[in-house]
Amino acid sequence: MDVLHFRIEAVDNTEPQPAAAKLRLSGDWQLGDSPDGESLCAAVPENCKTLVVDTDELGEWDSSLASALLQLTHWCEQQHIELDTQQLPDTLQQLLGLATAIPAYQPSSSNAREHFLIRVYKTANSQWQGLARTLIFIGDASFALGKWLRGDAKTRTQDILFFIDQVGPRALAIVTLIALLVGMILAYLGSVQLRQLGAQVYVADLVALGMVREMGALMTAVIMAGRTGAAYAAQLGTMQVNEEIDALKTMGVSTMEFLVLPRLLALVFIMPLLCVYADVVGMLGGALVATGMDVNFSQYILQTQGAVDWADIATGLIKSVFFGILIAVAGCQAGIDCGRNSDAVGMAATNAVVRAIVYLVVADAAFNILYDKLGI
Repeated sequence: MDVLHFRIEAVDNTEPQPAAAKLRLSGDWQLGDSPDGESLCAAVPENCKTLVVDTDELGEWDSSLASALLQLTHWCEQQHIELDTQQLPDTLQQLLGLATAIPAYQPSSSNAREHFLIRVYKTANSQWQGLARTLIFIGDASFALGKWLRGDAKTRTQDILFFIDQVGPRALAIVTLIALLVGMILAYLGSVQLRQLGAQVYVADLVALGMVREMGALMTAVIMAGRTGAAYAAQLGTMQVNEEIDALKTMGVSTMEFLVLPRLLALVFIMPLLCVYADVVGMLGGALVATGMDVNFSQYILQTQGAVDWADIATGLIKSVFFGILIAVAGCQAGIDCGRNSDAVGMAATNAVVRAIVYLVVADAAFNILYDKLGI
């Protein structure tokens, strides 16, 4: 204990250990030269019930004194000791008041004690409410789409063209890269077995059918989910934070027709085009690999033409249209349901991508089962 800075004086000496004590602060308390809060706590008598802080001999002080007294305050609360700080300077009392106005966060242990069945019920109820909100959102979007088809919606054509430009031409670079690599990967995977049979030319069939029926639509949708779905959620979430959506509702403007429908239509129009583009680029990527396996380009093109028909192309295009709807629904719903702070915007973008990918995988599996049952 540094006696130049503080000392403990007994107030009540009727007991072996004083029930009340005075902490007398003295000298200058400067950062780096003064005791810390642990020294103050260690000097308090064990049986002390009341501690009075006396600053009559206190000189100059800075934040180090406030920090030490704050630590002493928390320690006294834990030890159930009454701390009297009425003699402190007004400014120091104000600092301690601000520091102790809001209690420290204490994680609740109620969740750990909660019954397992109650947690299961709460989780199931939360998922059910989320599903109900999604179905309501889809219904509102369908109603707005019907009004647009009748020409009664307040959806502006320039808004649709604006979002088409965002989700279409600006996505060509990443779609090209991913589709090219996917086509090459399919060709390399097929070549491992086909080389053993001397049937390298059938790499064209594998790549063409794989891209047209499955990978072209699915990989393009995954790219758009991460690129466009998150952008939709962030845009609408920021508008929710800035209360722009509330302003539109106050003016009687339908958010579905003015905000959601242009984004949904843009994806519906662009996804089939991007799917066809990805199919072509993927086939070219397969051709790059096939030419290294003694398959000339002409053979590859002829084999591709024989392997793919219009029914195969239609299966991928139908998938792409529904994938575009699912991406728009996931992104726009996450943005509309966003909270009122910046953290909520980030969570909305994350939820949009996660939901969209889940929707895509489930929908793709459903389409494949349906195609198999129909013999397509």
